[in-house]
Amino acid sequence: MLPGYYLCFIVRKALSQAPGPSANELKKLSMEELMNIEVTSVSRRPEKLTEAASAIQVIIQEDIRRSGAKNVPEALRLASNLQVAQVNSSQWAISARGFNNVLANKLLVLIDGCTVYTPMYAGVFWDVQNLLLEDVDRIEVIGGPGGTLWGANAVNGVIDITTKSAKDSQGLYVEGGLGSELKRYGGLRYGAKLTKDIFFRAYGMAFNRGSTINTDTSARDGWRMGQGGFRMIIKALELNIVGQNLLSDQHTEFVPSSPSPRKIQRGVYGKIVWRFLES
Repeated sequence: MLPGYYLCFIVRKALSQAPGPSANELKKLSMEELMNIEVTSVSRRPEKLTEAASAIQVIIQEDIRRSGAKNVPEALRLASNLQVAQVNSSQWAISARGFNNVLANKLLVLIDGCTVYTPMYAGVFWDVQNLLLEDVDRIEVIGGPGGTLWGANAVNGVIDITTKSAKDSQGLYVEGGLGSELKRYGGLRYGAKLTKDIFFRAYGMAFNRGSTINTDTSARDGWRMGQGGFRMIIKALELNIVGQNLLSDQHTEFVPSSPSPRKIQRGVYGKIVWRFLES
């Protein structure tokens, strides 16, 4: 079982970022304007949330920030149509409409339009889907079959995670924290405008999670990870280049059922994706 307490403090600093709407500005909006959230996952085109013909929930950046979530699975707990369970320090079981386990493969997960399931069993390794949550623009969660539009894996639902454009994440952002379960955590992101048509951002992040609790002793499944990446937009070529999980390194302790010295799992991985900008 996980510890019954979680103590953490976060230090955030952001420079040269556009401020959100003030309370006075929000008070002047009508109810229709407040609910005028645009989604794209239901019909694969932009449409109003109130006009979408599906059971969809939208988690926006403000929801994530106020929740205190530190990774994508924790942020998905904000969606009431998902079942999210933490198995140990590094493994998660996430599904919709039941049948939830770490090998669940009936849910399509996309990050910026790219599927992230493994071809081994069509499920998702949630421990490697690590994002700097400050760069997440919104998460759309569709409950129910979506195979007609999305094809394979979208049997019980679709999770579509959209990150901010490099143009919308300029300046310096720093965060860090300490706690009892999340022992150490830090993230750094910097975005800049190279020319009038080229924007980029680069980030680095690292954390160290303590072991979960198994009865009276530690499960000795501690997890630490560090990674970096970048994003660049070249408007003249209508090209969006994303490097995710570059220079990534993770360590996971695990101990077999029999008493033996601990073992360390270590992996290094990364990916680069380039896509044409949508008109």
